[in-house]
This record gives sequence, structure tokens and C-alpha cells, in this order.
Amino acid sequence: MSEESRVAETRRSVARPLSPHLQVYRFTLLMATSILHRITGGALYLGMILLVWWLVALASGPRAYATFTSVAASPLGILVLVGLSFALMQHLMGGVRHLIWDTGASMDVASAKRLAAGGLLASAAATVALWATVGFVAYAGAGG
Repeated sequence: MSEESRVAETRRSVARPLSPHLQVYRFTLLMATSILHRITGGALYLGMILLVWWLVALASGPRAYATFTSVAASPLGILVLVGLSFALMQHLMGGVRHLIWDTGASMDVASAKRLAAGGLLASAAATVALWATVGFVAYAGAGG
């Protein structure tokens, strides 16, 4: 038996996973925020379809715009818009976090965890503040 075939046979007989998986990695806040940053980027990309629809409806006249606003004002439409608002805020906070890391700051694990948690809280707070403002403006505009 040649040296190469003996080495190949030895490698084949070892029973171990091909790559590290769930048994090796622990799900952490930093992993979650990294994954969430990627997901929100994709959601924002798809959300551009709504922006284009709004702009086309706005340019197409009152009837098309009324159709858009009726869909956007439905419970599902509001849920989608709130979700996109959160995605925007979360993606923005993730970008700020990476910008801070680019300066070399907050690179230790404890600081990175605080930064990630702060980004989540800030994005939730910014989303609530945005929709509270939208609700206030709509209420004031309706003569309330």
C-alpha cells in the first residue's frame, strides 16, 4: 500500500463532523445582531418595492394613490410598514456599530455586547418614536 492511499484511508476512518455546527457554537447576542443586520438589509431591499409603488401611485393620480393608501392603511400594511421602519432603524444602528468598530473602539467582548444590546434598544426606541410621531401628526391632521 502506498503512502498516499494509507493516509487517505486513515482520514476516511476518522468519525468527526465535516464542519463545526450547533454542537460547537453557542448562540450569542453578537451572532443574533449580525444575522439581524443581514436580514434587515434584505428586508430593506425588498421594501424598495413599496417605495417604488408609492412613487408610481403618487405620479399616476388620485385613484392610484387612493389604492396605495388603502393597502398601506390596512392592518397588514401598517404591520409591514412598522416592520420596515424597525428594519431601517436596526440596519442603521448595525452600521453605526460597525463604524465604531472601524475606529478600533469597543472591540473587547463586553463592550461589543453592550454596543449590540444598545443598538437593539435604540432601534426599538427609534421605531416607537417614529410611529408615535406619525400617529400624533395623523391625529392632529384629523382635527383631533
